[in-house]
Amino acid sequence: MQCVILAAGKGTRLRPLTDNTPKQLVMVQGRPLLDHIVEALPSAIDEIIMVTGYLEDQIKAHCGDTYMGRKVTYITQETPQGTAKALWLCKDLLKGRFLFMFGDDIHGANDLARVTSYSRALLAMPTKTPERFGIVVRHPDGTVAEFVEKPAHPPSNLASTGVMVLDTHIFEFDIKVERNGEYYLTDVIAEYVEKYPMAVVEQELWIPIGYPEDITRAETILESREKNLMHGLV
Repeated sequence: MQCVILAAGKGTRLRPLTDNTPKQLVMVQGRPLLDHIVEALPSAIDEIIMVTGYLEDQIKAHCGDTYMGRKVTYITQETPQGTAKALWLCKDLLKGRFLFMFGDDIHGANDLARVTSYSRALLAMPTKTPERFGIVVRHPDGTVAEFVEKPAHPPSNLASTGVMVLDTHIFEFDIKVERNGEYYLTDVIAEYVEKYPMAVVEQELWIPIGYPEDITRAETILESREKNLMHGLV
């Protein structure tokens, strides 16, 4: 199974840490963020398609042609134009089902294993501040009904965490340009799920890395989990 990882952005919110380093190689617990992301992938993933751009030579040097036992193929996104545009650059390389994710969030290995057991699915996590996130609304059968971006009056408390199991049927739908010039994958997903239902899988561990203070938070969470594992509490 293939995994698409988006890693082209400049990580401007993480400055000054990203002035000379791509976001994916910023250190968390003394290791690049990307190491934490890839080591959590299930064994079913045997190829990574990495969409790179900003300081991509550093990412290529770190990962090489094989990274943590998985083949790596690189696609360059010259100009950031949104998540849908990035995925469409991978269209000719993808076969059947694939995992899609961002290269700047840490996810639990158990959660990634669970979501990849579905034909089509996405990970979502309950949040106390749904107005800050893209929110997923479910049908009674647990599949995706709609996405609502940062709603003033949230219809759900489930935040989409950006991890999805899709298939190449996604490319049957047209990507649409937004007013700010970017193409958003959620717009395409809204059409996709009408024909190809996606399960909503609630996850336990999601650590988004957006700002420098998020790194300290991530390290605290990871250290706590490691201690609990040692004591058999997780």
